[in-house]
Amino acid sequence: MAFEFLQPLDASLADFIEGLSPQSLGKKALLHLEGDFPDTEGVSVAIIGVLENRGRGEAVLHPHLNYIRKQLYSLFPGNWYTKIADLGNIKPGASLQDTYYVLKTVVEELIKNKVIPIIIGGSQDLTYAIYRGYDRLEQMVNLAVIDSRFDFGKENEAINAGSYLTRIIVEEPNNLFNYSNVGYQTYFNPQEEIDLIEKLYFDAYRLGEVSASPAIAEPVFRDADIVSVDMGAVKSGDSGKIVNFLPNGFNGKEICTLARYAGISDKVTSFGVFNHDDTKQEAVLIAQVIWYFIEGVNYRSNEYPFNTKDTYLKYIVPAEDEELVFYKSDKTDRWWIEVPVVAGVDNKLKRNTLLPCTYDDYIGACNNTFPERLWKAQRKNII
Repeated sequence: MAFEFLQPLDASLADFIEGLSPQSLGKKALLHLEGDFPDTEGVSVAIIGVLENRGRGEAVLHPHLNYIRKQLYSLFPGNWYTKIADLGNIKPGASLQDTYYVLKTVVEELIKNKVIPIIIGGSQDLTYAIYRGYDRLEQMVNLAVIDSRFDFGKENEAINAGSYLTRIIVEEPNNLFNYSNVGYQTYFNPQEEIDLIEKLYFDAYRLGEVSASPAIAEPVFRDADIVSVDMGAVKSGDSGKIVNFLPNGFNGKEICTLARYAGISDKVTSFGVFNHDDTKQEAVLIAQVIWYFIEGVNYRSNEYPFNTKDTYLKYIVPAEDEELVFYKSDKTDRWWIEVPVVAGVDNKLKRNTLLPCTYDDYIGACNNTFPERLWKAQRKNII
């Protein structure tokens, strides 16, 4: 049983929650306490702490996730129907690989039971373990990260918080269909890595682009299975991250907006927050990021995959060599574009599929501008 690896919450945290308002989130969540593991039947979201920082080179320091939990459980839920459980913590294994194995096993079990795990780390290399949790689900995986860096590693470099992406890309079984980075800062990334993102037909959005218009990132999360947040993408003035000072990054409002986009996505099945400095100041923002993700889950519209196209308007735009087919939801006004399968080619996608896009993509297509995300999806489909 995967959950036997999970350690109960500290008694001190239980005492803290006991003293909270009856309307608080802490009083409405199911908690894994000593001798009392919650029934996950009907649970939509499960919070799991991973007390593992070795991926950042911190062999001794384990994150004190109670800081985050106290802030989170002191908040009040909106008019939510989402049932939440806190399943406790995964303690560091004898090796980093042991921790990965436990997290992979727990994530796989939750996803199979249609429970969305919210992972609070720890170092961001735990994203690799979350990704491996999809191995036996027989699906291609889209990974979206909010990060100032791409986290590529050098050849033969041991996996860590700054190199885990390379392991995801090259290691078998290779289930990765797309990687999207939201908020990268150019001066933190070698030009060779920026070029590699293009060569692999991945998506990357600079910090300035997203800060100017956060809505451009919404289709990215709508198409993601895993969303991984590096708190290093947030500027220190808003996060309180003083030990590793970051003058530039997303502000508090922007990072919460992106978390809500991730929650609203019908496709996202796991969410993680990593690389925080384990301070009480930063815990306040992390708690609100998680709150906004859960609120998004609460307001999902269940538009993916389409059960019927009766509630969508279909738009056909003639292009030079083909017709571009767009769909607009009557329910949410969100847009999709059809990715056709190329006849006679061994495609990764075996049938026409729908790619989330924006209204601006449709307007661009009407003005003879081919949507870049569609072009990249077609390239990944046939290579």
